[in-house]
Amino acid sequence: MSAAERLTRRAVVGSLAAAAALAASATPAAASRRSDDTIVTTRAGRFRGIARGQTLCFRGIRYGRALRFRAPEALPAANGIIDALQFAPACPQGPRTYLPQSEDCLALNVWMPSRRAPPRPVLVYFHGGAYSTGSVADPLNDGERLASTGNVVVVTVNHRLNAFGYLSLARLDERFPDSGNAGQLDLVLALRWIRDNIEAFGGDPGSITVFGQSGGGAKIATLLAMPAAEGLFHRAITMSGQQVTASGPQNATRRAESFLARLAADPATATTEKLVAALGATDPILGGGLYFGPVLDGRNLPRHPFFPDAAPQGLRIPLLLGNTVQETRAFFPPDHRLLADLDWSNLPGRLGPELRVDIAPERVVAAYRRWFPEYGPREVFWSATTAGRSWRGQIIEAEERARAGAPAFVYQLDFEAAQHTDDIGLAFGTTADQSPARAAMSSTLMQAFLRFARTGNPGWPAYDLRERATMVFDTSSRVVSDPRGRERELFAQVPFIQSGT
Repeated sequence: MSAAERLTRRAVVGSLAAAAALAASATPAAASRRSDDTIVTTRAGRFRGIARGQTLCFRGIRYGRALRFRAPEALPAANGIIDALQFAPACPQGPRTYLPQSEDCLALNVWMPSRRAPPRPVLVYFHGGAYSTGSVADPLNDGERLASTGNVVVVTVNHRLNAFGYLSLARLDERFPDSGNAGQLDLVLALRWIRDNIEAFGGDPGSITVFGQSGGGAKIATLLAMPAAEGLFHRAITMSGQQVTASGPQNATRRAESFLARLAADPATATTEKLVAALGATDPILGGGLYFGPVLDGRNLPRHPFFPDAAPQGLRIPLLLGNTVQETRAFFPPDHRLLADLDWSNLPGRLGPELRVDIAPERVVAAYRRWFPEYGPREVFWSATTAGRSWRGQIIEAEERARAGAPAFVYQLDFEAAQHTDDIGLAFGTTADQSPARAAMSSTLMQAFLRFARTGNPGWPAYDLRERATMVFDTSSRVVSDPRGRERELFAQVPFIQSGT
């Protein structure tokens, strides 16, 4: 089972309770109702949602038309009243965890407090999945509690993924100049739709905060350098969104050639099923499965978002960056093949390829054993891979913002030895098995996000290169200066290997 499959399964299993509650709330026997007060009139048309508790929920609103390997098209205003009661299909992807799936997947979902009020801040969520998998239909991403608790409007967005959103055909086929960034252009179109229509849902189009976890955060980092996205959002939150990556056009083309060789058909006319099957091609640069992600095409993405510095376009936007303290425990659970019979003798050989930096693994192991004598081989593996491959990108983003004097705020989630994806349910208030401690942690993280969405400041000092102030969220949350400084300094001595290179 791949890391992406493990994360998807873990998120779904971990949110079964939330899924059951969500399903119950959508049944006629529940407190939900359908009446005229659930109809909202927008520039895009009239939409009927569902009332749940103190919120109105609108699911599966189409914001555009996906044209295969092309930029998306805006839709004309819909006629009549459109039922917005069910989630739209997910983008086609490998493991069929999210069903149904369809290339016609450009849809968003809105949660709004049902009580009348002045226009509220808007929080727009992009899901993770490393540009290749995922869906906001996951119950962890349900926006009801965040909307009602924070008195805000919450929007979640589906868009094209993997080859459908990021297969770079521009240098191979003149029909598809935008293919390498089609998924990013979907997000731009969604943000335009939100700007033009969100006021009808009680949202303030002048106060839009985008937030996303993992690949969702990386998509946001990319938007900070896309001219088409300028002015469409006002604050940004990246949760474990550490991939400061973008492929160059030559490597992106080599990946496309590998995909096309596996496909053995015209990509414009091949069936969806054949395109999904071709995702199993081998990556010619990194080995393993094909990497998909934004492309430095000189057209939609003219420069890297954080190299050689932070893109000037995004410097006016306050940025909140966070990570979990043990990110890679999610990628390498105890039963992972690399952790089987792991001991001090074989740890360097297994650790080295997973660090994503070119550093002698023996040196890393020696440092961690010196710093943390209580750690066993597994704890060293998890901590070192977290610092080398998952946390390093976030440090680069924070440091480049600090050098430019742009506002950036940093947090670290230590609660219950948090790993990758643990912050999603806490931020949305959807974590299953809500113990009192988890409910309190969820409230703390949620309130920080809400303060940031309203003011551009989450409640602690901005990150700079002297103090490196970081909010450490735990049972007793506190601001710490340069947490894990020794680990940061160790890996800062060698170049960071970006997955999209």
